[in-house]
Amino acid sequence: MARTTHRSTKGTKLYAVRDKEGQFKDIQTYKRAHAADLRKTSKAEAEAKAKKAVKKAPAKKAAVKKAVPKKAAKKK
Repeated sequence: MARTTHRSTKGTKLYAVRDKEGQFKDIQTYKRAHAADLRKTSKAEAEAKAKKAVKKAPAKKAAVKKAVPKKAAKKK
């Protein structure tokens, strides 16, 4: 879906999608179109996320030993 940018009479940035004949199919404000793009996950992103989840198998963590602080010698 190729979009071209335009400006409204108020100066708001617009995205316009045209059909094969060149007529406007859809016009949205840049703000709304951009927000919708951010909400949508692409196929490539979904595949990458699935691969990352498979690679990242839960590993057992070794028990962390805490160092016991030594008592300081008293000064007289």
